[in-house]
Amino acid sequence: MDKLDRIYDLHHIFRARRHPVSMGTLCDEMECSPATVKRLIRTMRDLFGAPIYNVRGRGWRYDPTQRFELPGMWFNADELAALLTIQKLLRELRPGLLDEPLRPIRRRIDTLLQRAAPGAEREIGRIRLLTMMPRARNLPRFPAVAGAVLSRTRLRITYHARSDDATLQREVSPQRLVYYRDNWYLDAFCHLRGALRSFAIERITRVEKLKQPPVEIDDERLDHHFASAYGIFAGTAEATAHLRFTALRARWVADEIWHPAQEQRWLEDGRLELLLPYHDPTELILDICRLGPDVEVVSPEALRRAVAERLRAAAAQYD
Repeated sequence: MDKLDRIYDLHHIFRARRHPVSMGTLCDEMECSPATVKRLIRTMRDLFGAPIYNVRGRGWRYDPTQRFELPGMWFNADELAALLTIQKLLRELRPGLLDEPLRPIRRRIDTLLQRAAPGAEREIGRIRLLTMMPRARNLPRFPAVAGAVLSRTRLRITYHARSDDATLQREVSPQRLVYYRDNWYLDAFCHLRGALRSFAIERITRVEKLKQPPVEIDDERLDHHFASAYGIFAGTAEATAHLRFTALRARWVADEIWHPAQEQRWLEDGRLELLLPYHDPTELILDICRLGPDVEVVSPEALRRAVAERLRAAAAQYD
């Protein structure tokens, strides 16, 4: 821990206490010697004018009749790293998304970084954020949709579905925003279908706020519908995929979370078996095929056949 971190910690210890703090307590909380604590107190007095004084026989404290703060905005090493990461996220996570609303926040973070750590801006390039095939660079309807989720406002949306290339108007009660695999989705109650649905935000072409109150769905029901089965395809899990990975691939898969309710078991030869609940197999089939010969579907038979057919069709293109 460097000297600035220790000064920061000592400041917060004094601010949090209404009574004097003994030297023993200061040493224990800061994990340092009495000599180090005394040097820090002297530095805070001399450099920052901190109103620290000693109450004989009881310990050290700030003068309660004076209001004192360290000058400027202070960050310890961990907080500075977090601030740099946030700045990188604001710059690179979906450029163009909420540019106008976030611009003042980015300016404030720039100012904080310049004050707290001159030169830190040059180091931000050491943080890399890699997105994987986001479908749309700009999401013009995102601010309106996000605002409706947070303000609990019913919407009428125009939605262009990829599945059947149809454009429909839907009246929806927004429930949640979901960021999944570098794309944004709206989880909502669809009044046309009378059921919960997910909408890819880049496919929403028009948004209109409505005066009618939204239908409110409790978190337990939302989790049961959207999170009980594998992937973005919602619905109550109706089957369990039994997958078997090669010993080599198992080294990676063992540390991966494919689903919160997954089960793992190791085989004696080093292979790994994974059990996953699913409803719609579409996304699961794609993820299984991505691993090629490193994974086998043990059951159910319908899923095994579907994966085999897709792999045969892929191989046929190279004959």
